[in-house]
Amino acid sequence: MRYRRRLRSRIILSFFLLGFGLTALFATATVLLRERLEDQLIGEALFQNVEDFADEFYKDPEGSGGLPFQKITGIVYSERRFGNVPFQWRDLPDGVHEVSEEDTKGRQRTYKLAVKKDDGHWFFLRYDITQERASQQQLMYALIGVVLLFSVMSLVIGVWSSKRVISPLTELAHRMRGMAGSDKPQKLAPHFANDEVGQLAAVLDDYAEQMTALVKRDREFNSDVSHELRTPLAVIRGATELLLANPDLPEKTRQRLLRIERAAVQSTDLTTALLLLSRNERGTGHTPLLRLCHQLADASRTQLGGKPIEVIVQGDPDAIAEAPDAVLAVALGNLIGNACKYTNQGEVRIVVEAHQVRIEDTGPGLSEEDAARLFERGYRGSGAGGTVGGGIGLSIVRRLCELYDWHVSIAPRPEQGAVAILRFQP
Repeated sequence: MRYRRRLRSRIILSFFLLGFGLTALFATATVLLRERLEDQLIGEALFQNVEDFADEFYKDPEGSGGLPFQKITGIVYSERRFGNVPFQWRDLPDGVHEVSEEDTKGRQRTYKLAVKKDDGHWFFLRYDITQERASQQQLMYALIGVVLLFSVMSLVIGVWSSKRVISPLTELAHRMRGMAGSDKPQKLAPHFANDEVGQLAAVLDDYAEQMTALVKRDREFNSDVSHELRTPLAVIRGATELLLANPDLPEKTRQRLLRIERAAVQSTDLTTALLLLSRNERGTGHTPLLRLCHQLADASRTQLGGKPIEVIVQGDPDAIAEAPDAVLAVALGNLIGNACKYTNQGEVRIVVEAHQVRIEDTGPGLSEEDAARLFERGYRGSGAGGTVGGGIGLSIVRRLCELYDWHVSIAPRPEQGAVAILRFQP
């Protein structure tokens, strides 16, 4: 499952990111704009001043040597004094450059250096920007502080806003938890304002009414089935037992009565299993697997319709499954009946082991697609041919396995046919 943050956490995070992002963007834009404008203005002024400095020098080479600059030092070197130019200045082209060097007291200073090189003279104007760089660093620290301050403020506002926004939803969830298990849940909508949460509460009220009616109908249906269907089935079984006790019955009549008795038993077992599925509850019991498989094999032999198939039961006589007879009879009966239905000749072998039952047949086998989809409701497989059935039996087996944490599978055998395995929890 993919991790999702709580709604309140997402609101707080959104406010925090919004505040942090806006202030950080504003601070970055301020620093970049200040630095760009400062460099542009200082560079233009220096370059113009070095031009004026050169012009004044050519007008009066013997004069004072420059213009009255403030914070600017002008230096000119004639061709014969080019060797006196500082080493890091020599290769600089015309224009404005930023250099750092130590002053006479060993302190690091930063300068903007304007350079103009003529054939006979090199002109330099040096503008000390150490204070500007220090103020720029102080501005950076101040903006970082502002970003942190506004981020904390955004976080506080986000926490406060999220509490206001989430509180109706929290109350709605609390009231819904209080409705659990109630036959007649209280209305939610009257406790909330006519806003989005109130509309959600009204929709939940409608849904709760529908679910309550559905659960009521389901309970009534289960109760009706449990009483009204089991009673006639018990009557049928009792009547057949009384009739079968007559020693003078013709053989054909006895076989038909035995078939009626088996059908009544199967119907009772199926009713019990379906009621357990409907209620989503596990029945309890201790069922000897080998005995049950012999009973199911006897019932399957009577339904072969003359096909040359031998139904063989073998395995561990002490194997026990922790489930009612009815549930295991439905699960194993469907698997055994399915094997007998699709096998035209050969054998169906039922092997009982400590924690599983294996049913092997010599039928036509099945494809990988059929093996993957056989337990889907309504799917009958490509080899169903003209057989009857709605493809529901194996889906009931799958649902029973999910209820009891069992595992069922059907796969093709390497030589011929298929093998179905029902594994129980040890």
